[in-house]
Amino acid sequence: MAWRERLGLSATRELPASLTGALRPPRVPTGRPRATGEYMTEISTGVFAGWKPYVREPADEHREAWHDATARAIATMHNSGWLAGGIEQAVNAICGPQLALNARPDPDLFGGPQASADWARSVERRFAAWASAPFHCDLYGRQSLGQMCAQGTKQWFGTGEIVGVVRFRQREGNTHGTKIMLLPSKRIPFGARDPNAVQGIVLDADGCPVKTCFEVWDWRQPAMIDEIVVANRDEMGRPQVIHIHDSPATAIRGITPLAPALRVVRQFDQLANATLTSALIQAIFAATLESAMPSDQAFQALQSVDEQTTPSDGHPDRPAETVSDGSPFGTYLSKIVQWYQHTRLDVGQFGKVTHTFPGEALKFHTNNTPNATYRDFTRFLLREIAKCIGITYEQLTGDREGATYSSERMGGAEAWLTVLHRRRHIAGRLMQIAYEAWLEEDIETGGTPFPDGIAGFLAQRDRASAADWRGPPRPTADDLKTAKANEVKLAKGIITLEHWCAEEGLDWEDVLEQRLREQERKAELGVEDPAPATPAPGRPEGGGNTPEETFDDDERAPPN
Repeated sequence: MAWRERLGLSATRELPASLTGALRPPRVPTGRPRATGEYMTEISTGVFAGWKPYVREPADEHREAWHDATARAIATMHNSGWLAGGIEQAVNAICGPQLALNARPDPDLFGGPQASADWARSVERRFAAWASAPFHCDLYGRQSLGQMCAQGTKQWFGTGEIVGVVRFRQREGNTHGTKIMLLPSKRIPFGARDPNAVQGIVLDADGCPVKTCFEVWDWRQPAMIDEIVVANRDEMGRPQVIHIHDSPATAIRGITPLAPALRVVRQFDQLANATLTSALIQAIFAATLESAMPSDQAFQALQSVDEQTTPSDGHPDRPAETVSDGSPFGTYLSKIVQWYQHTRLDVGQFGKVTHTFPGEALKFHTNNTPNATYRDFTRFLLREIAKCIGITYEQLTGDREGATYSSERMGGAEAWLTVLHRRRHIAGRLMQIAYEAWLEEDIETGGTPFPDGIAGFLAQRDRASAADWRGPPRPTADDLKTAKANEVKLAKGIITLEHWCAEEGLDWEDVLEQRLREQERKAELGVEDPAPATPAPGRPEGGGNTPEETFDDDERAPPN
């Protein structure tokens, strides 16, 4: 109660109303209008008229929109080539063939950095062997951990969640019993029967998820659906439930990141379908005849002699007689028919056209679809879709017309930040859960030594299982320029070899060890390194461009 003592108050005495803000100084009339600081003042007119959204809790927003957004996103991923291809490319950039483990345990646990590094190297090799074998790591026995990571990331694009469980199933021939089992997000029911569940998740008093409800059934009796509740961690802290989403703080479930782009994808499909339909109609109906005659008689004039209908008396050499009902309109039509009996208008044989009846017109149409604005508008829609996926327009479409080195570089750099975020917080979390469960078993069974054994690991789980996850390198528009920039940064001490190798998706220790093995092997075989290439006249030593050949920012990117 030091703050009360400084104010001269006892521990039980209440603050005076003047300090709590309950009493405010009286307003003094100034004779001027009261100043306001409102935003969006034109509520009843203009662009804000009728636009009155509600502010709700993120958990409520996700609950209301989850089923519709998920169903539409999955349907779009199944039927839109643009979206499916863009997501495939985004997943490849995030996950690659498999995220590589870079174990980073606390060196204090092992008595120093060198002992910690040696332990981490051994763990990385053992984990890679388990993760690359579907029979060892997948409960279904079908996919490696890298494949499951990619599929889980695709599931996150469709549903906003990665859902699964960590099981223990020892099979004949398995090195470890730890198994990963991915599940569809709909297996967590929003209307779970457990009275303590909120949107299928049981929370503690602080709102932390402690249990998860799952719908399960026997494959032999799929109609018999049951519901079970699984603790997120067991009594020893081992992870048992995988539920990953990137949502606001109070949200309980995730939602697809494609939700803002679903309307745009739908608009693009409608535009493409309408444009194609218009083009087909214009290609089929290339000529029209404006005539007051009935359609069958008007189009009969466009036919050849052989295509004309047989006269009513059955004699092919005698033309059919025109009968008028005596009315003025009938007499008019009769005259038109008689005109075309003596005037052939043929667009089927050699394009022969003579003279039409006065007042009639034959028009030929060119294909005006798509129009001049179609390309720009479709590019605008595709850019919005690409932005929502987290890739550039050029990556989504392969269209690099008008792109420069600077635009490619800046666009790739901006998209790369999204890749890094999703790699760490989406795909990396799935890999981290699998690694933590596997490491616990490997230490307990004696495969990996640890100070104080399994008891020491359980007491220091977070410090022992700390890790980074390396993925594919960042794409570059010009590898030579990127390498030169990193070379300068390394020489100036701005980056380290570890940082540079990490950007290339490599482990710096692997690189050094491999180089050492190659040098030793070369010495054994008596192979000498080739002499460095002699720079061309006028070119600086070490290659690169002369000042006159330096690319400027407006250099066009190479074509696809």
